[in-house]
Amino acid sequence: MPTEMPPLGTLPARKHLPAVQRPGAPHDGPVLDVVIPVHNEQADLEPCVRRLHSHLTRTFPYGFRITIADNASTDRTPEVAARLDDRIDEVIAVRLEQKGRGRALRTVWSMSPAPVLAYMDVDLSTDLNALLPLVAPLISGHSDLAIGSRLARSSRVVRGPKREFISRSYNLILRRSLATRFSDAQCGFKAIRQDVAELLLPMVEDTGWFFDTEMLVLAERAGLRIHEVPVDWVDDPDSRVDIVETAVDDLKGVWRVGRALGTGALPLARLRRPFGDDPRDRELGDVPQGLARQLVGFCTVGALSTLVYIALYSLLRLGAGPQIANAVALLLSAVANTAANRRLTFGVRGPERVVRHQAQGMLVFAIGLALTSGSLAALDLAGGGSPSHATELSVLIAANLAATVLRFLLLRAWVFPALRADPDGRAEPRPERVRAMTAAPAQSGSTSGTGRAVVDDARTPPALHFADLHDHDHGHDRDHTPRIDR
Repeated sequence: MPTEMPPLGTLPARKHLPAVQRPGAPHDGPVLDVVIPVHNEQADLEPCVRRLHSHLTRTFPYGFRITIADNASTDRTPEVAARLDDRIDEVIAVRLEQKGRGRALRTVWSMSPAPVLAYMDVDLSTDLNALLPLVAPLISGHSDLAIGSRLARSSRVVRGPKREFISRSYNLILRRSLATRFSDAQCGFKAIRQDVAELLLPMVEDTGWFFDTEMLVLAERAGLRIHEVPVDWVDDPDSRVDIVETAVDDLKGVWRVGRALGTGALPLARLRRPFGDDPRDRELGDVPQGLARQLVGFCTVGALSTLVYIALYSLLRLGAGPQIANAVALLLSAVANTAANRRLTFGVRGPERVVRHQAQGMLVFAIGLALTSGSLAALDLAGGGSPSHATELSVLIAANLAATVLRFLLLRAWVFPALRADPDGRAEPRPERVRAMTAAPAQSGSTSGTGRAVVDDARTPPALHFADLHDHDHGHDRDHTPRIDR
């Protein structure tokens, strides 16, 4: 049966996780679940897990768990994972029959009961001293996601020039094409709060290496807080990642996500925090919300529109009178101006109500046309002859400046009203258009011959979780079969 999206609604307010875990408390169990996705890593897996376990035991003040997510390995990796599961209480082994790092993270994170979820690469290229700083902002309730950054100024990185160039080029592409602000999308050292993952993961389509980039882009566009930690990182010379294939897949993912964001196909409104959790959401007297940002956007669009208008007017004036040239130039620039202000100044995305917005923009255009046409008529009467082209342009620019203030007020208050009041009198954003999103069918889990959890499908529903994972008494049979709540 198809996986259902989580119910519409915003995220709960962030809260600091309890400092002392009490029996029966909401988070009675591991606070942190560190996932290690692996594929054919029989040599590195055990040293990695033991080193990570030793570090967490010595330094992490909360309960933790380490989950080995085996991506359809064909060597002895499943046997090594099963042995670690049996010998170390805090280690869980999960087997997936399909390959893909994103698939493994989505599956295991959706199954985990821990309120903070993390992952790291099996080579442990990132120094583990950054793990506590990575998850601390999520435990405290300060941030929603956290990432390790190799490109931060204070990071210390050892790697070859080829991978350095590829990494910086990829992050530059993200900043230029998707307007991202985080510095390092590809570092295999990330964490997320479980309540955020529950709503965010069903929106992420990729199941491979682009998974975490897509997750970060959507989180940032939804206004979630992403904490960055400078890391010490040493390149693994034995890395088996196909750089060319990964780069091509990443570029395809950038195009797909950019197109979805541009058309408003993603229901990012459900990821917003409630009123009061973000001080920018609060309504303050005499402080219009978002006014400064909107003014900057409006002035930028207005300056570009004015240049387009002047160019069109000058071109049309070669073969038509001033009134006709002014009307046509103003009409064309007004359509572009409304579309640009809709998207850039007032943040309205998607095709919903676009015709209505353009119609309202035409009425605003009519006001500008009346002002500029009246100015031309007055110039003609006052001059008693044919004024020069420079004089015409000067008068038109002055008239347009006068109409600009009125245009901004009408766009803000009438065409694109940013806020509406709810029944309690609070200001809240207008809901974005939410399109139905259908995920692939979910398949039930099964158990392998070793008794470890086996998951066969990529689109694991948020309700899928482990059953009795905390029964880690040695010498007892344990049921690690995932349970699906319908």
